[in-house]
Amino acid sequence: MKVPVFPIKQSIALAAALLAAGCAAPLPALPGPDTQPAASWHAPLPHGGSVADLRRWWERFDDPLLLALIDAAQEASPTLAQTGANLADARAARVAGGAALLPSLDLAASASRERPESTAPVAQVSSLGLQAAWELDLSGANRAGRDASAARLDGASALWHEARVSVAAETARLYVELRSCEAHLAQAGIDARSRGETARLTEAATAAGVQAPSATQLARASAAEGQVALLRQQAQCELLVKALVALAAQDEPALRRQLEAATARLPEPAAIEVRTVPALALAQRPDLHAAARDVEAAAFDAAQAQARRWPRVTLAGSIGALRSSSLGVSSEGGTWSVGPVAVTFPLFDGGVRRADAAAARERYRAATAVYAGRLRTAVQEVEGAMVTLDSSARRGSVAVAAVDGYGRAYAATFASYQVGASSLFDLEDARRSLRAANSALVDQRSERLLAWIALYRALGGGWSPTDAIASSVSPSDAPTDPRNP
Repeated sequence: MKVPVFPIKQSIALAAALLAAGCAAPLPALPGPDTQPAASWHAPLPHGGSVADLRRWWERFDDPLLLALIDAAQEASPTLAQTGANLADARAARVAGGAALLPSLDLAASASRERPESTAPVAQVSSLGLQAAWELDLSGANRAGRDASAARLDGASALWHEARVSVAAETARLYVELRSCEAHLAQAGIDARSRGETARLTEAATAAGVQAPSATQLARASAAEGQVALLRQQAQCELLVKALVALAAQDEPALRRQLEAATARLPEPAAIEVRTVPALALAQRPDLHAAARDVEAAAFDAAQAQARRWPRVTLAGSIGALRSSSLGVSSEGGTWSVGPVAVTFPLFDGGVRRADAAAARERYRAATAVYAGRLRTAVQEVEGAMVTLDSSARRGSVAVAAVDGYGRAYAATFASYQVGASSLFDLEDARRSLRAANSALVDQRSERLLAWIALYRALGGGWSPTDAIASSVSPSDAPTDPRNP
């Protein structure tokens, strides 16, 4: 039977005495991030009495195809798959960090058949036992590691949601750009046909001696220019369709058939309510939540690196059963041991632990700087989207009035040209003005939609910190509906 190397009470007392001078030393305080968001927004609020819940925002678009594409893109996104894997890694690290505070327990079994001497009988020996080991963590290094891994798990969960919000916003952006491109393509088609008709009429007038031959050449050049613009616009729309096919993993012929049902129709979003101050509104951004958890994890890393400069205390023990037999005689019994209590003193390591502690403090300072910078950027993104929304809304009625005015002017100039009262140069100038006004109107509507999408993304897509807690259970348990993060 084995006996303890030291009586357990005396051993622990000895370890505590040896560590009292070092491990009880307080860790240096680390400065927190200097973040002072503004007390109010310095941009026009983007709601005029009609507000929508951000969580259900995509449902409020009057376009079911957009919603279906967002669902498909999130399902096929490699970014989401990668963040899901990162979340699983963070969960495993959190389990490992908690396990470091607990004793380890192993089951050991062995069996042997031997003849130790040539004249000795054959003997059979078997044993079964439990072996335990435990680091007492008097310095707090393992506790700091556990807390750091917990913070990183929370941050990884938030980044998973951030990826979902980003994929939804990117899909919506591509869709809006495609519909805007189709609207421009429709205008380019109207313009090209009008130029072709003008060229035909001019050729007839030249043949009748009413117009000079130079007018025919100018009209033909104008018609060719219209075809070039039409073909260029068609190519841009084709590229956007290809991008949507790749992002949402769609069958291209099927997607084209779905798109044809509402060609050149821009979706109409609901308004987003932004009434809270920046500090409260930005609390729902998952990327900021993750950055804050990075700061917390870096602080625990610094505490762990500092604690590792002090001695470590470990305790081992075992209990088991032994059975042996020889010449038909067998014997069996129990064995146990407690100890040794091992105290490891770091005397000299060439400055490695000190350098690690200094590096951990610098990583903490870097994390605080990153968090503060992201907070400033977040405020800028929200206010920039609100400024763009306000500007596009103000320009809306003016853009419509410009199209109406230039349309009337072009109709009058065309009628005047047909009777010879206006030149082809006057007609082309009126046509260019009308085309520019139509393009400006499409751009204004597209810009407004893209600003709404940018605001949705800047406000975190309706995410909240409770979502990070809920999704910490399992990646498969996390919600996948983009309308309800």
